[in-house]
Amino acid sequence: MLKKEFKRKDVDRARNLIMGKSGASSETQVGYNKKRVEYKEGDVWKENGKTWTIKDGIKQTISKLDAIKKEVFMPLCCPKCGKVMKNQLDKPNYKVHKMCFHCVIDYEAKLKIEGKYDNYIKNLRLRNSLTEIDEIENFFLDLANQSNEGYISEKGEVERWVGGLGKDKITQEITNATKIARENIQKELTNEKN
Repeated sequence: MLKKEFKRKDVDRARNLIMGKSGASSETQVGYNKKRVEYKEGDVWKENGKTWTIKDGIKQTISKLDAIKKEVFMPLCCPKCGKVMKNQLDKPNYKVHKMCFHCVIDYEAKLKIEGKYDNYIKNLRLRNSLTEIDEIENFFLDLANQSNEGYISEKGEVERWVGGLGKDKITQEITNATKIARENIQKELTNEKN
């Protein structure tokens, strides 16, 4: 014999749980109803100043850095062959080719058989040169934009140097030189593709 009598809402709650509707209400409520929008897999929306999406059934925020994270972090498995990337050479090869070391070896062997390997290496070197030019330009622009107000000598005295080239002229020369170098490398890359 039960000491407590079940109320209608208890029976409704039990019925909802058995039917798999755990979020369903067991009572009639009066008051404010929030507008509810149902989203499907892959939908993207903005809410409270954040961008959201549903990925693998889970609601996730989309960050501005997600694309960078995808480029920087190496996945557990190779996207091409699906094997676990645990070789010490997988990380540097993934950064360049977006595949594991063994897939790169297979790809390069295929290129050697087809006779395209020399052009492939030349293109890799040219793309590497573009990156080096960007780094050199950034280095020299940082140097040009440093303060020229004074330098501290070995004795601890502040020396003020006057004269030399202006920052604007040096910056212009650096950007012109790197622009010419980039254009030359781009011409070589387009000539290789044709």
